[in-house]
Amino acid sequence: MEMVATSCPHFTGLRPTLHTPRSQSFLQHINSQIRLSSPRKPCRAVAAMAGSGKFFVGGNWKCNGTKDSITKLVSDLNSAKLESDVDVVVSPPFVYLDMVSSSLTDRIKVSAQNSWIGKGGAFTGEISVEQLKDIGCKWVIHGHSERRHIIGEDDQFIGKKAAYALNEGLGVIACIGELLEEREAGKTFDVCFRQLKAFADVVPSWDNVVIAYEPVWAIGTGKVATPQQAQEVHVAVRIWLKKNVSEEVASKTRIIYGGSVNGSNCGELAKQEDIDGFLVGGASLKGPEFATIVNSVTSKKVAA
Repeated sequence: MEMVATSCPHFTGLRPTLHTPRSQSFLQHINSQIRLSSPRKPCRAVAAMAGSGKFFVGGNWKCNGTKDSITKLVSDLNSAKLESDVDVVVSPPFVYLDMVSSSLTDRIKVSAQNSWIGKGGAFTGEISVEQLKDIGCKWVIHGHSERRHIIGEDDQFIGKKAAYALNEGLGVIACIGELLEEREAGKTFDVCFRQLKAFADVVPSWDNVVIAYEPVWAIGTGKVATPQQAQEVHVAVRIWLKKNVSEEVASKTRIIYGGSVNGSNCGELAKQEDIDGFLVGGASLKGPEFATIVNSVTSKKVAA
């Protein structure tokens, strides 16, 4: 594939001005997908992450763990040596949120895996944002594929849940991603843009939003998107944000990758300029390996 380097305006002040060649034909394809008015390719830089200037790594423990295993995991995380310029979040099962929040080092923040669409009340089985804040949660995950495709949550419902959480002061990890059949049908961008729009239509601000691109075919399967496959979607997402939200939001919003990330593949993925961190599943249940993934920010620094 021929790589063409050209000059163009950069996102002012939010990322270093570093020229990085990209595939011209690929970017023209993205531009046509989202109807950009100009065919010129966008530029952004490698080293800085987002508004906070930090890499972001989240650990989604899903429906795993016991009191004993989580006590051990928290102990491992408390003793781990983590790079300082990374925002680190873990998301335990609801029943262990308070336990983890009260025993985990302040260096690592706690996230919920879901929250209700509004204020609490007669909603059996649900957890309200107000309850999450009461026990020290700072973040919540919305739009994860397991909520979309197993529980049956649709785009609009997910967007409204995210908007309520943001309005009440929680940060949101907003998940998007395509099924295998959607990728094979060439619909990856269509799916991701549709899911993004459901967030963009209702969120009050993007200041506390981290976007997690998680191709469904790579979650828990052992199959990992290649660094190039992940990068191309991250580029497309950032261009969509620039066109449909604002240039500032496009530049400062962190876009992280999830899908069978582990201690062996995180370094190469982290080198991609538009990958601003990771949302980790199974490997986040192993303290030392999760620490390796957090510390893969050093690969980002080398790449820069």
